[in-house]
Amino acid sequence: MMEQYFEILQKNELFEGTDEAELRSMLSCLGYTVRQYPKNDMIWNVGAKTQSFGIVLCGQAQVIREDWFGMRSIIAAIPPGGVFGEAFACAGIPRSPVAVRAGADSAVLFLSAEKLLTVCSSACGFHSRLIRRLTRMLALKNIELNRKIEFMSRRTTKEKLEAYLLSEYGRQKSNPFLIALDRAELADYLGVDRSAMSRELSRMKREGVIDYWKNSFKILDFETIRKS
Repeated sequence: MMEQYFEILQKNELFEGTDEAELRSMLSCLGYTVRQYPKNDMIWNVGAKTQSFGIVLCGQAQVIREDWFGMRSIIAAIPPGGVFGEAFACAGIPRSPVAVRAGADSAVLFLSAEKLLTVCSSACGFHSRLIRRLTRMLALKNIELNRKIEFMSRRTTKEKLEAYLLSEYGRQKSNPFLIALDRAELADYLGVDRSAMSRELSRMKREGVIDYWKNSFKILDFETIRKS
């Protein structure tokens, strides 16, 4: 069953550069479970145990924070090959402070953080490499969270949209580019009202600043969007 996901795992930074034989050996040593989730099913609820972390094999995982008033905000949308929960598992936080939902029909591989961080009795040579790579992943995740803070710190819906779209253009180095979120999810991610966001997107399109079709966006007027 796992063989169909090897290509995805080999694109994950933890396993990048491994051949199928080595990857099979690594997974056997680390121990793993694979679970399937229909769209909108909860992968984790707030308070779930966090001894393991997840790697998305197919579909999408959405990391969600809910405030005291029941308002949900999408912290991150994790695509195939992406990781979630690693910071909590490695920090020894016993219960998750966030929820994780399947944004599409999804399969998730779970790995034990303790097994990954502990050199096994057979002294497998890849353990130290995995630890170095996991450390780098945690650092990059921190950068991504700072990226979201940068969007959220903007005052208006317009400014948040512009900052997000410019960031995605720069990150993907492509124009047009695809975003991983639908309109409701993007509004949650940016912390704005969906209707107000949709009106702003329509206005930007009408004025020739951007163009879009579903999840494909193209920046047409960089001068205007950067001056805002």
